[in-house]
Amino acid sequence: MVNEIPEDVKEKLLRFGRAAVAVATMRGKSYLQIGSQCMGIAGSIMDQDFVEGYLGMRVESVDEVEILRRMEEGIYNEEEYQKALAWTKEHCKEGRDDNPESVPFMGEDYKIKFTPEEKEKQWEFTVKMYCIIKDLMAGNPNLPDKFIEEKSGHNAIAGGFQGQRQWTDHWPNCDYPEALLSSTFDYEGAREPFTLATENDVLNGISMLFMRLLTHRAQIFADVRTFWSPEATKRVTGYEFTGKAKENGGIIHLLNSGAACLDACGECTDAQGNAIMKKWWEVTDEDIKKMTDATVWCEAGFDNFRGGGFSSSYTTRAEMPVTMIRLNLVKGLGPVLQIAEGWTMNLPDEVSATLMERTNPTWPCTWFIPRCDGKEGSPFKTAYDVMNNWGANHGAISYGHIGADLITMCSMLRIPVCMHNVPEDDIFRPASWNAFGMDKEGQDYRACAAYGPLYKKY
Repeated sequence: MVNEIPEDVKEKLLRFGRAAVAVATMRGKSYLQIGSQCMGIAGSIMDQDFVEGYLGMRVESVDEVEILRRMEEGIYNEEEYQKALAWTKEHCKEGRDDNPESVPFMGEDYKIKFTPEEKEKQWEFTVKMYCIIKDLMAGNPNLPDKFIEEKSGHNAIAGGFQGQRQWTDHWPNCDYPEALLSSTFDYEGAREPFTLATENDVLNGISMLFMRLLTHRAQIFADVRTFWSPEATKRVTGYEFTGKAKENGGIIHLLNSGAACLDACGECTDAQGNAIMKKWWEVTDEDIKKMTDATVWCEAGFDNFRGGGFSSSYTTRAEMPVTMIRLNLVKGLGPVLQIAEGWTMNLPDEVSATLMERTNPTWPCTWFIPRCDGKEGSPFKTAYDVMNNWGANHGAISYGHIGADLITMCSMLRIPVCMHNVPEDDIFRPASWNAFGMDKEGQDYRACAAYGPLYKKY
């Protein structure tokens, strides 16, 4: 009689269960795009056939003007708004404002620095945006009774906000709502994070959603912005990489204003004192204080956001295991997923500050070391090769090495994985994949093509 389940079988059962629950949870929900394509970004182009055929979700769309309508007509809960505003004033500290007083424009000095009174109005505006976007996604039974339709919301499990440029050239940006909605808490305390993608990058938003459902943790939206080699870092800062950064040929700078969850600051710890991004139901009031204390909110740079607003600013000061992914759509092929497991890096403050001044020091910063293999021709030869093979300048980042769970989930959704650094022994797909050849990557492409999207033809 067998009384125990072998460890590898246990892990496969759990991996299948996690992936199956994530796939089932998406079905029947919606992706809410507020606005549409942003600045020509390909990932912001909504492909409804993909969302419906592969994920079993639908697309809901509202114009950004809906936020203004709800503000002007009072379609929000005033008590909730006042509570959120009071909490924000207490816990969200203002950071640096790098905007000059004025700039020359058409032969005249053009004032661009906001006054304290103007900034106060921006805080009121962005907090109200937060409340309204949350209502749009999830609904709110506490809205005024005459707004019956608005109470329902859009049943959105994920969403995106266009922002640039039409909105942000005139109104405060959406960085505060995006960052806080993507975190595991707000003015009401710990809660399940939302998924709201910056620049309505639906492909990055769906990537964030995949990992949120698998891990129950907050996710990071970031630009895959800059590669720093050991040589360049030493030349600029005098600092020499050691350990993982040296072994993997450098680091990648993950940086973007917007939907980078505050959980990524790395200040929370587990029972053993290790830095962690916790499952949302494990987050305590003490954790929330640590995260808000580690974050400042900097006035938006006029070069990006003429309408003002506030961007979260923190640096991930901890080494944590993380997984970065990107969902890409390829014409003639369909969706493919990229996976890069690795670690965040805790750079010395002075080194991090020097490198940050080369880009935008008012935005949230995470230094990422992908796990590389050093093999010639491999997309994982070095950190540079990972960035060079990445499908877009955006990535979604989750706590933990969860690439194996993602591969299992993608097999259920019939999405082939085109690039990954997951150990082969950890890969678990349906046994029928073995009928499609001996090479694992080729198997995946052929099986996904043969079985087709889970819900309907693409």
